[in-house]
Amino acid sequence: MSNHRNALMTPLKTQPVTAALPRRAGRIHSSQGGRDFPVLAAGREGRAEALAASFRGLHPALVFAVVMLAGLAAIAVLSIGLGLLVTRILEQAWGIGATDEHFNVWLAAHRTPSRTDASLVGSIIAGGVVLPIIAASIATICAVFKKWRIAAFAVFVLGVESAAYRATTLVVHSHRPRVARLEQLPVNASYPSGHTAAAIAVYGGLILLLTSRFTDRVFRVSAWALALSVVVYVAMSRMYRGMHHPLDVAGGVAIGVAAVIVLVFACRTAGAAVESRRGGRASGDEL
Repeated sequence: MSNHRNALMTPLKTQPVTAALPRRAGRIHSSQGGRDFPVLAAGREGRAEALAASFRGLHPALVFAVVMLAGLAAIAVLSIGLGLLVTRILEQAWGIGATDEHFNVWLAAHRTPSRTDASLVGSIIAGGVVLPIIAASIATICAVFKKWRIAAFAVFVLGVESAAYRATTLVVHSHRPRVARLEQLPVNASYPSGHTAAAIAVYGGLILLLTSRFTDRVFRVSAWALALSVVVYVAMSRMYRGMHHPLDVAGGVAIGVAAVIVLVFACRTAGAAVESRRGGRASGDEL
C-alpha cells in the first residue's frame, strides 16, 4: 500500500514549479524592438495584447497604422478642445491673458545679442529641418538592422505630433504675443507651440527608449535631466522670440506627451499582433 501511494505521488514531485505560475507579469519580447527597448513590449494580457487580439488576422503593420491614426484623431480633437478652452475662456478670465502677455513683454525687454543668438539655436534644434533629419537617420539605421518597430516609432512620433499641431492651428486662431517678433510666421497661429511639442516627441521619445534599455540609475537621471533641459530651452527660446505665450507652450507639451503615448501603445499593439500572428515567433519582415 505504501509503495502504491509513493508511485502516485512521484509525478507531483517532478512537475516544474513554474508551470503553475501566472503569465500576467511577463512581457511579449520580439526581435523587432521589445527585447531591445522593453517600453515597446506589450504586457501579457494587457490592453495592447487585448486590442491586438481584436484585430486577429490583420497584418501587424496595418494594426500599427489603425491604432496610430485613431490616436492621432483623439489627440487632434483633445488639442482643439483645449485650445478653444484656453483662447476663448481662460485667457479672458481672472487676468490670465494679461499675465500671459506680460511675460512675453518682459522677455522682449531683456533681449541681448547673445540671448537672441541662443534663442535661434533653441528654435533650430526643434525646427522643421533638424528633427526630420534626426528621425530619418534613426529610422534608416534601424531599417538596416531590421528593427522596424523602432524605426516606425522614430518617424511617426514626429508625424503624429506635426499632424495634431497642424489640425489645431487650422481651427484655433490665436494671436501671437504683441511684441517685436524675431520670425516672420503667421500671426494667428500662436496656439500651440509646435517646436515645444516636437522637442518632447522626438527628444523625449528617444530618451524614453534609451532609459528603458539602459537601467543604470545615473544614466536615467542624467538622460531625463538632459531631455527636460532641452525642452525648457526650446520653450523659452520660442517665447523669447515673441512666437508663443506660456499657455501656448503648455498646449505644445500636451501634444508632445500625447504623441509619445500613442506611438508607444501603437508599437506595443503591433508587437502583440506579431506574436499572435507567428505564434510567439517574431519574423524580420514584420513590424
